Amino acid sequence: MSSSNPLLDFQDLPLFDQVRPEHVAPALDQLLAQAEAALETVTAPSFPAEWLAIARTLDVATERLGRAWGTVSHLNAVADTPELRAAYNAALPRVTEFWTRLGSDERLYAKYKAMDPAALTAEQQQALKNAVRNFVLGGAELTGDAKARYAEIQERQAELSQKFSENALDATDAFAYYASEGELAGVPQDVVEAARAAAQAEGKEGYKLTLKMPSYLPVMQFGHDRALRERLYRAYVTRASDQGDPRFDNTALIRDILALREEEAKLLGFRNFGEVSVVPKMADSPQQVIDFLRDLAGRARPYAERDLEEMREFAARRLDLREPQSWDWPYIGERLKEEKYAFSEQEVKAYFTAPKVMAGLFKIVETLFEVTLRKDSAPVWNPGVEFYRIERNGQLVGQFYLDPAARKGKRGGAWMDDVRARWLRPDTGTLQTPVAHLVCNFAEGVDGKPALLTHDDVITLFHETGHGLHHMLTQVNERDVSGISGVEWDAVELPSQFMENFCWEWDVLRHMTAHVDTGEPLPRALYDKMMQARNFQSGLQTLRQIEFALFDMLLHTEHDPAQDFMPLLAKVRDEVSVLRPPAFSRTAHTFSHIFAGGYAAGYYSYKWAEVLSADAYAAFEETAGEDGLPSVETGRKYRQAILEAGGSRPAIESFKAFRGREPTLDALLRHQGMA
Repeated sequence: MSSSNPLLDFQDLPLFDQVRPEHVAPALDQLLAQAEAALETVTAPSFPAEWLAIARTLDVATERLGRAWGTVSHLNAVADTPELRAAYNAALPRVTEFWTRLGSDERLYAKYKAMDPAALTAEQQQALKNAVRNFVLGGAELTGDAKARYAEIQERQAELSQKFSENALDATDAFAYYASEGELAGVPQDVVEAARAAAQAEGKEGYKLTLKMPSYLPVMQFGHDRALRERLYRAYVTRASDQGDPRFDNTALIRDILALREEEAKLLGFRNFGEVSVVPKMADSPQQVIDFLRDLAGRARPYAERDLEEMREFAARRLDLREPQSWDWPYIGERLKEEKYAFSEQEVKAYFTAPKVMAGLFKIVETLFEVTLRKDSAPVWNPGVEFYRIERNGQLVGQFYLDPAARKGKRGGAWMDDVRARWLRPDTGTLQTPVAHLVCNFAEGVDGKPALLTHDDVITLFHETGHGLHHMLTQVNERDVSGISGVEWDAVELPSQFMENFCWEWDVLRHMTAHVDTGEPLPRALYDKMMQARNFQSGLQTLRQIEFALFDMLLHTEHDPAQDFMPLLAKVRDEVSVLRPPAFSRTAHTFSHIFAGGYAAGYYSYKWAEVLSADAYAAFEETAGEDGLPSVETGRKYRQAILEAGGSRPAIESFKAFRGREPTLDALLRHQGMA
């Protein structure tokens, strides 16, 4: 391997600090050629149809390609520059074309079908089953023009999704408003300080506000200036749409993506893309998903209506707001919460300093899953990135990068991604340990103080850590079903949502809080208020998630891509929402989950997996000790049944191995105060 190109160094961890845009094309030239040669070797008539023989040649080559491309894709998401973006976009069609061709190669498909499952381990059998299914979904049974068209569709979809993502990022980064001090009345002091520092860094007067969450959300929740809230709200909900800068308008991209997905589905013999989407998932059909969402909406609606009525009454009585608008609701909600529970999110935030939160998170992970977490070193892409290792009995189990802070050129939101999977390598016979990325977008510390996290930020951190643990604590040695690989998409949120529950446990919270000025832990009285407020507006929040999920599934089952999609969104809102956004709102235009993130006809997975995660967590509630601390035995059983098993068996089997029964909706409704 070339030593001069960091993307071709596979000795250990990616050399993130050395990768430059000019490395991308030459590295991919080499890796694609090697993968191509490997494919030709294993598909030769004389090559044996044996799992390990194919893995030794083809999987080793494609894993290297995947790791190098993963490094480039990751940098494109967290350290976007015009040069890197250009290199990424130039390479994207070639990489997409290869993976599409690999997944639809009828010669390779024939080799897998010719294998004798009885000669394989249980892990390999599951991986083989998935592979055969994926070949069918990948167009391996198509021929001639249909096969060529399928490949074109994949390439075009990859380009459109990337452009969608770029438009969403660019539209967000393009907005800035320099507020005066008077306009920021009510906005938390740390947010004001950060806004002033941002303006000063540009040599500008005033306070720089952006549409990044750490800037945008506190203004919407706490800013008394209604005109300022409206200004930011309008900019936020019209990003990347026909209502904003035409350079970033995603309207045509959405239509094209939907049309291509429908065409793909029909080529594969399905009626719509929703049917394609559920094949590898737990759900049996799009209709089952739609029924599930509508059932949940019906249960949540009375609670949501009560939430809304309470806000309307409060707004009129205390804030003199007779006709609240969309930019008023977060503010009203926050003020109501302060009155009702006598605390504010700001008061809570002062106790969640980032270092203390991390220490508390590590403590619960170490206790529950019988591991040790330690600081480690690796090349990183930004000075703010940290690297850690997980050990059990002194043995390395996995490692992860933590990139917590929001910054320009970094995609919004939070996510976990894999750097490499656990794999008993067929080429060397050595065990490769898993490595993960945990990425968030939190505010940075100001004036030398540590970063402060909202309680929602803490929940996000625990959520992504749950995904990471699923990837890193696996004991499966077959790459395609180790960790998160091969796990049904609508079950993959179980471990992440499961971890969120610990953010509400007193014995966990008191160990992960320290007031930014006094160092005092979270007072019990404040915690009790937080618990009372835990399900504040859970009806409204549930309906909001269902609105997104139902829109997504209907968009991919009942909608004609040639038609405007906005009327469908309006129809879904008529059916399930109690809070209607204004006509100019364009939330679909930045719905990256479904247009650029793999959740197409799968956004329902969050709600579906919440049923599983709430039920799984109920096992911990049932076995907690008298001191309120979670049972280590239950933690061990959960780790072994769910985390360690990864994708080596269907998710429902792992769930039943842990719970001893099928999941029920009861725990979710109880946790959300809707029982």
